[in-house]
Amino acid sequence: MTSNEPEPGEGADAPSHAEPAARRAASRPQASIPEAAPVFPFSAIVGQDEMKRALLIAAVDPSVGGVLALGDRGTGKSTAIRALAALLPPMKAVAGCPYSCDPASAASACPHCAGGGLRQARPVPVPVVDLPLGATEDRVVGALDLERALAAGIKAFEPGLLARANRGFLYIDEVNLLEDHLVDLLLDVAASGVNTVEREGLSLRHPARFVLVGSGNPEEGELRPQLLDRFGLAVEVTTPTDIPTRIEVVRRRDAFERDPGGFAAAHAGAEKALRRRLNAARNRLADVTVPDAMLETAARLCLALGTDGLRGELTLMRAARALAAFDGMDQVGLDQIRSVAPSALRHRLRRNPLDEAGSTARVARAVAEVLA
Repeated sequence: MTSNEPEPGEGADAPSHAEPAARRAASRPQASIPEAAPVFPFSAIVGQDEMKRALLIAAVDPSVGGVLALGDRGTGKSTAIRALAALLPPMKAVAGCPYSCDPASAASACPHCAGGGLRQARPVPVPVVDLPLGATEDRVVGALDLERALAAGIKAFEPGLLARANRGFLYIDEVNLLEDHLVDLLLDVAASGVNTVEREGLSLRHPARFVLVGSGNPEEGELRPQLLDRFGLAVEVTTPTDIPTRIEVVRRRDAFERDPGGFAAAHAGAEKALRRRLNAARNRLADVTVPDAMLETAARLCLALGTDGLRGELTLMRAARALAAFDGMDQVGLDQIRSVAPSALRHRLRRNPLDEAGSTARVARAVAEVLA
């Protein structure tokens, strides 16, 4: 795990809301971000092109709605998300804020920043927070700080995992095995971007906007439709079947585990180039246009597939626009629509008992017909 991820079962260590602590944190000199232990470079991941493209799209435009990666065990799903987080540049956050609020946002963004006072910015790594399957609800949403309550008789809030994930990534491995009460909680927060806590006389709301990333093996259980619909993109991850690819995967993983620093240094140039391209895409995104012809194509595609609602078109448009920005283009074209259609639509299809083809095959068939 990278240094900005909590270990499963680890206690929350976000800063307290106490005003003196906040003033001390804001007044002390801000040191540079400590160098984290090397993680497997994103540019060194072999194959899995659809998964890597989906994660990059979500990094360019978080409004796409997150990524769900379903497939075989040991295919690099966890490696890819942690590698992406290491690829992102540090973000600016309010010093002492347990929710890592953006210094450029409104002062009332969270209970800590609403108090006014100095809002000094500091660079922090983009958070990648693991949500363990066995986590309690208090661990996820936050709860009463029992230590302060017992020692000083003060009712104070101890932020949970959702607070730590704000403006970053919330990663759930084996998401299809997540307990129903946590699924309900995530649905509420994902829809509003706000976590509301009512605990032991405490009533508090704080920002909780994050890119939801889930992975799992579909053979172990299905996701609830409501949660499945909340993921913008869904990708299929399979074990490579050709010998050269399997050999290269094993060779690179072994080289990394034997010498993480040396392996990371060997791929530093490729990582730098990819980071530069990602940053350029994020800066270009607002200027990328979606012609009416491409919107019509997206609508025709969704109609041909019989998707419910309009979320399919919206996700398809946003993902295609993010990919166009990443490709260095000024407007969305058919190539982008064709590339992102399977990821944006395969998990939104109704089951057709008369069609034995899988969802991926059905999307590919519709793309061939509509985009011919």
